Amino acid sequence: MAVDDWRGMDRAALSRAYDNSGAVAGSSVFMASLRERSAAFRETTAGELDRPYGDGARQRFDLFRCGRPQAPLLAFIHGGYWQRNDKHGFSALAEGPLARGLDVAMIGYTLCPEATMTALAAEIPAALSVLRAHARPLRLVVSGWSAGGHLAALAMACPEVDAGLAISGVFDLAPIRRTALDDALHLTGDEVAALSPIRHLPVEAGPLTVAYGASELPELCRQSQVYQAAWAGTGLPGDLLPLPGDDHFTVLDQMIRPDGALTAAALRLAAG
Repeated sequence: MAVDDWRGMDRAALSRAYDNSGAVAGSSVFMASLRERSAAFRETTAGELDRPYGDGARQRFDLFRCGRPQAPLLAFIHGGYWQRNDKHGFSALAEGPLARGLDVAMIGYTLCPEATMTALAAEIPAALSVLRAHARPLRLVVSGWSAGGHLAALAMACPEVDAGLAISGVFDLAPIRRTALDDALHLTGDEVAALSPIRHLPVEAGPLTVAYGASELPELCRQSQVYQAAWAGTGLPGDLLPLPGDDHFTVLDQMIRPDGALTAAALRLAAG
């Protein structure tokens, strides 16, 4: 069986093909360390925390400013397969972009199964609309990791978005519906059709960089490669950014570091 032939996998095999935590030894230690570093970052960095963009408890964003008037804004959406984590655990990812002259917002959202995927996906455009009006950036770059990469790709159609950086994302939900992840997501066929970015490429959009760790699971690599090829195939601007040596988790270091490859990609996209 070819590694990209997910349709030939049974549920157990397909679940393993998307089990990032199980595939990376020490992933729980990495995420715990990231949460600790993020808590320390919030203690030492001034920011506008938990600003609401809706009525839900998780419909909040944190905004950190670099000090430049009307600096470009990187709006980041956290991952966790749409059912785990929160924005606070990813605050440290603002370190690199802030050091290079970008404002950074961390967007929270309601998790599944409390929200359906349809309702969850609708929260991101609402957040971006409020962010654009409140922060007033010259340019807004939407970004996200894992499930956040999926949500960032969907947001490329939003009028508030000038460019995008989707990291280690899922761009076709059809395989996910056949994995154990769907026990919490409860995806419908209509949601797979409506909320898979690869099935709804915009007619016009700003540049999109699709990034992933070259050492990620084959299915995650395939998702990024196929999506970016489809994006480029319609003539939309953007590029594919494989990061050699990085897995699904260490790829985040490339944004925490001011000299990281993801920080550099965000800067390019913010420059226009």
